[in-house]
Amino acid sequence: MVEDKIILGIDPGTTVLGYGLIHVKGKKLEMLNFGIIQLNKLTNQPDKLKRIFDRIDGLMEEYKPDEMAIEAPFFGKNVQSMLKLGRAQGVAIAAALRRDIPYEEYTPKRIKQSITGNGNASKEQVAAMLQTLLKFEEMPKYLDATDGLAAAVCHHFSGGIGENNKSKVSGWSAFLSQNPDRKVR
Repeated sequence: MVEDKIILGIDPGTTVLGYGLIHVKGKKLEMLNFGIIQLNKLTNQPDKLKRIFDRIDGLMEEYKPDEMAIEAPFFGKNVQSMLKLGRAQGVAIAAALRRDIPYEEYTPKRIKQSITGNGNASKEQVAAMLQTLLKFEEMPKYLDATDGLAAAVCHHFSGGIGENNKSKVSGWSAFLSQNPDRKVR
């Protein structure tokens, strides 16, 4: 049976969020779309989170992805930035859960490693490799778009197995099976 699926990749952010969609058909990868969700004109966090949810939900409605890959927040020094990034990631995950779309998380290092062979590659190196692999002509103004695309391609190359969910099962069922002592009463 030939594999045929659409993967949505997300590079979460609260100023600029990147996304990319690929179609996997057998061994062939095709880029469907990639871009950004611009959030810098919104001044408060709730408005940003609502915009993220609405736009990702709209992408899911339009492209009907089978799976979602999202970059896991990296541990930086600024706790407030980390919290905001985690909220953006959580809202994107909530959009996937709402539509019963399984998701996986990947560290930035693992995404770079899977695309370029170097976990310390620059955004520009990742974008150039994706441009060669997926044959798109114009490089986007914001490389957050290629970072979103990279998450989707990494997910495909990883066989759909990310950092937190070491199986194809995701969401609450995976959490409960991995933590039987935490059953909801």
